[in-house]
Amino acid sequence: MGVSAPFPTPAAIARAELFTRENFVYEGESLEDALAPGGPRRTAFDAALAELDGGARQPSIEWRRRFSLLLGLERLLSEDEPHLADGTVLSAHQVDALSGTLTALLAEAQRNGTSGGNGAGPALEPAQLASAAIPGEEDSELEENGDEDEEPLDWQDDSELDEDVQLVDAPEDPNAARRFWFEHATGAGKTVAALGFVEASRTGGILILTHRRNLVDQFNGELRDRGYRERIHAPLLNGAGNPENVVGPVTVETYQWFVRNAGKISEAYTIVICDEAHTALGEKTSGAIRRWSDPIFIGMTATGALIARHVTDLFPTQTSRFDLAQAARRGVIAPLRCIRIPPGPGVRTIAKVPLRRGEVDTEFDQEMLAELLDQTPFNMAVADLYKTRFNGVPGVVYAAGVRHANNVAKAFRELGLKAQAVSGETPKRQLARILADYESGKIDVLVNAMLLAEGWNSPRATICMHLAPTASRRVYQQRVGRVTRRAPGKEAGIVVDFVHPATKHDDPVVTLHSLLDRDVYRGGAIVVGPVRRGRGRRVRVERRVLPVTPDPERRAEVFERELWRIAVEHLDYGEQHVWAALAGARVAPNGWRRAKAMLHFDRGGELKRRFLLTAVQRNRHTQLRLRALQEIAASKDPEAFDTAIDIMAAWPRDERREGVKIMLQALAERRIGRRDQANAWIWRMAEYTREVHEEYAVQRWPETKRLLGLLVNSSGPAHARNARRLVHAARKEDRRLSAALLAAALAHTPEAEEALRGARTRLARKPAALARELLRNFPKGRRSGGKGRRRRKGAAGDGAAPVELQASTQSNGAGAGDVDAPEREATTDGDAPGEGAPEHPKLLGD
Repeated sequence: MGVSAPFPTPAAIARAELFTRENFVYEGESLEDALAPGGPRRTAFDAALAELDGGARQPSIEWRRRFSLLLGLERLLSEDEPHLADGTVLSAHQVDALSGTLTALLAEAQRNGTSGGNGAGPALEPAQLASAAIPGEEDSELEENGDEDEEPLDWQDDSELDEDVQLVDAPEDPNAARRFWFEHATGAGKTVAALGFVEASRTGGILILTHRRNLVDQFNGELRDRGYRERIHAPLLNGAGNPENVVGPVTVETYQWFVRNAGKISEAYTIVICDEAHTALGEKTSGAIRRWSDPIFIGMTATGALIARHVTDLFPTQTSRFDLAQAARRGVIAPLRCIRIPPGPGVRTIAKVPLRRGEVDTEFDQEMLAELLDQTPFNMAVADLYKTRFNGVPGVVYAAGVRHANNVAKAFRELGLKAQAVSGETPKRQLARILADYESGKIDVLVNAMLLAEGWNSPRATICMHLAPTASRRVYQQRVGRVTRRAPGKEAGIVVDFVHPATKHDDPVVTLHSLLDRDVYRGGAIVVGPVRRGRGRRVRVERRVLPVTPDPERRAEVFERELWRIAVEHLDYGEQHVWAALAGARVAPNGWRRAKAMLHFDRGGELKRRFLLTAVQRNRHTQLRLRALQEIAASKDPEAFDTAIDIMAAWPRDERREGVKIMLQALAERRIGRRDQANAWIWRMAEYTREVHEEYAVQRWPETKRLLGLLVNSSGPAHARNARRLVHAARKEDRRLSAALLAAALAHTPEAEEALRGARTRLARKPAALARELLRNFPKGRRSGGKGRRRRKGAAGDGAAPVELQASTQSNGAGAGDVDAPEREATTDGDAPGEGAPEHPKLLGD
């Protein structure tokens, strides 16, 4: 046992706290809970007392490595508002990163059995191998013998394996369980979160690694500003004094320095913080990290899951995630708007630029991309676009190469914009001066070639223009991160993508919508983050939207949800037809004009035809179905006309009559299709309304009923004879009655059908005249009582016709007078031929 008494005395606790600079009992805790035997805090306490009894003046490197960060995180997170040395209060997501790391450390301590630990070095070795998630496999004898249960195999073999073979299969990453990482969006305060670990580890040394020298200066500046000036220390290497005499040093260096000095770095560093952890995935850097098995590694990045080689390959345990969408929704970073600009004709072949696989991810061939984009007309067009839309708004433009950046900046300056190009070739002093001028407002646009994608922050930057597209999601998010920092007067960051508005997520070019997996693009609208209407918005928000997700089901949901806001002209041809059909089925009376206007680009008329035919077939509004028929008839499209007549066959009787009247009226007024087509259409529609023509024929000539009865009730040769008899009788009558007789006849043998077809063909030599005659057989539509025209006194109105009809009937018992009465009625009303048709239903005006 580490101590003889079950619980330590207050004096012993005070000695240990002074020695370790950490608290072992917090306010509000009981001694029994804080230092219960077997707990990590009690283990740390016992190890500290053991070192004090041994005469140590500072905690040993081993103690710092095991307990400094764990106890420090407990202390920091026990505060009501965790804060840094200068009083900066940590935000919720920064606290999440610290608490997630503490949870992982506690879990590792429990797996490694800290209750029996005494702070000795060898006790840590089983802990490193226990990261394979096999609790209880800490026995070093099993490790040496290569027990087969140590490796998760997909077969069971009881035979004893050769030791050399087992060593080849065993993982050579003993410190994997002590490497953690968290993901925080760019602009969300990763640096402050890193300083939270500095605040937590008071005795353990901290080495901060970053990928650029200018970031080293930035980190040191943050350390000085946040109250850790006295802890900044020059790099410590082995042999440079006793590391135990240096308590809590903080050193910031580059990954290049780390790789160059691998194996020679001092043991005083018990914690290594890897900034932009994705840059540590290279072979040399990752190998150096794996070989250094002593300290705790903490990686932080904004793009952990956006690269081909995932950060978890090197840092297995993720402790916190606060991505771009979460940060924008919570208001930690500025909201993001997006505008898509279609590239010009000369640069539409970007997708043909080959992709090159790099060490971390895949990217376009930069030389070919620069050759394609670096064109003077294109550069001038981009400059004009920026001046027209964003004049005076500070921004960053990403070009394809140094030469392209210089040419674009020159084009901007020629149009009066305050622009400057920067690149890796820019001298450091000149670069510092240019960046300072940008911050002061002397420069509004920085055109760069990948220099400002990482490691540079300016809250003033508002426009992020991807003049050179990228196929790397990591690079894209790093670029966007330059405009996510909040600033007074900055309503949102504006991202400009040079792609077609309808570009889907499966395109090689990364866009803001593909990065965030958004289903819909709406130009100028907030893509992520809270919407604040009318407060400093710098771009116009388009009213229409476009589906950009490649998932068919999600695209269908967008069509259902945003049907009347979709910019149809930007859809694929097949989806334009899908929209037209869906719109025809869904359109309401008050949206008819809007639906037609959305097809204004349809020069060939194919989409409008699909829209109208679908409305005729599937729309639930009778008025709109009839209106669609009118427009089909007005278009004089034979194919659509024929299809509409077929569709009418399934309509209810009353609606079918109204539809036939519309189509006959169209045939009477204009020429549609060939004469044989018009002939077939007329007699097909006459068949749809046979009862109307039979009613008129019987009224005009009572013999009609007998002839039709003989035709219907006969069969075989008699049926053909009765058909010929009816045709012979129809020849003796006028055109109107003859057409009515032939329309009312129904044949059911080939001979009878042939006789009727011949008579109908002879009668239809002039389709327009035939259509007018059949149209006159329909009863006139009745006006509603409240809207009818008033009849003047003494005028010959509707009452005159029955008198004439009665007189004609009395003078001609055969019913010949029935012919004249309707004709005189039509003449009295002043109707021209063909105008005796009933009024069309009242439709919505255009």
